[in-house]
Amino acid sequence: MLQLHDTATGEVAPLRLREPGRVSLYVCGPTVDGVPHLGHGRFSLVFDVLRRYLLFSGLEVTYVSNITDIEDKIIDRAAAQGVPIAEFTAANEALWWEIMDALGVLRPDETPHATAYVDRMIALIDDLVVRGVAYETATGVYLSVLDVPGYGLLARQPLDTLRAGARIEADEEKRSPLDFVLWKKAKPGEPSWDAPWGAGRPGWHTECVVMSLDLLGEGFELHGGGQDLMFPHHENERAQAVADGKEFARHWMHNGWVTVGGEKMSKSLGNFTSLADLLARSDARAYRLLVLRSHYRSPIEVTPDTIAQAEAGLSRLDELARRFALPDLLAQGPPTGPGAAPGPVDADAVAAFTAAMDDDLDTPGALATVFDLARRANAAADTGDSEVADRAAGTAALLAAALGLRLHGDAGDQVDDVTAGLARERDAAREARDWVRADALRDQLEAAGWLVEDSAEGTRIRRR
Repeated sequence: MLQLHDTATGEVAPLRLREPGRVSLYVCGPTVDGVPHLGHGRFSLVFDVLRRYLLFSGLEVTYVSNITDIEDKIIDRAAAQGVPIAEFTAANEALWWEIMDALGVLRPDETPHATAYVDRMIALIDDLVVRGVAYETATGVYLSVLDVPGYGLLARQPLDTLRAGARIEADEEKRSPLDFVLWKKAKPGEPSWDAPWGAGRPGWHTECVVMSLDLLGEGFELHGGGQDLMFPHHENERAQAVADGKEFARHWMHNGWVTVGGEKMSKSLGNFTSLADLLARSDARAYRLLVLRSHYRSPIEVTPDTIAQAEAGLSRLDELARRFALPDLLAQGPPTGPGAAPGPVDADAVAAFTAAMDDDLDTPGALATVFDLARRANAAADTGDSEVADRAAGTAALLAAALGLRLHGDAGDQVDDVTAGLARERDAAREARDWVRADALRDQLEAAGWLVEDSAEGTRIRRR
């Protein structure tokens, strides 16, 4: 049985299902205000792996992840670029999906957009006002968090501590510094919708509670996102559901930071590396493998060295795929159980893999099983034991696919004559110290989908 750390209780506990065999996940998606960074990539990969494992376990999964397409930064950045907000958000959303596809992240079953749910957000806010837990000021409508039982659950801190540390905002009419905005009254020139409290737009915290309950219903199994969303965003979502008398998520799951020099990576700190930059320089699968090598609740450091180590691990698995002519098990979608293997499976290895994944999504332990199978397959093949070798190799391919890790066999890396000629030409340019020409040839190869590596023997190329 799958057990996951629940942020609400601070303990690892079984994922409780509303209905046997079915699970619903809501994961906070992007605010499409710019280029996705490595932190966005990590949460997307963590929950993609969870979703794939649930499918591998035989469960039917409904996965919802929203798109925030109206927000203060979106308004400011679109204005700075002199483009309509809809055009600005559409371009950034297209970039988001392009990068998610490159990372091998499965598209959500539903991608609700905030702007399509404003009427339902207004209805929720109106209900909270009628219930007496929300109130109007000159700048908007706020939720009175002191009237919400158990407020601060996800922060794992006493309410007095939260109140002492709260930022003081400009609205002096707020009853408590912890009260958060449900409806922002529009300033001149800002996009707005009509509401009982005047023209404006919903606050960020109101979006997901409305969309998740609309698409998944009360008591859906799991709500997730990055650690930075625990408080106040997810706590404020939960507070609105509680104040409205609704059963919200049964389980809360949050992944750890991506760090640079031990500091959280984020746009606000200005230390983020875009996913597009990473994917232009590295095998897209390397970031998935790097994420898998760390427990989802632990921080990860993304550096040239850690990416190079991940690419070395990929090379070992790709060599296994070539040696045993392993098929692409992801070509037809995520495997839904051991029956997707190319042949007989190692039942003990599958059990070890499952035990690790069931233990709070222990991907490092699960990945160790995959690499141990690769080692055993090669060792058995070296001694002529083809039965053991084939079973171990096929099981390694199956379990790698369960994690969303695509292996590149012979067909993917076969180099055509034109490409080989470009590689030789690049070697000649490097020997002549014509770095401009060598870089241009590298760009040409990479644009064609090849990963270019320099070695003592010259240019090495392989498919991304």
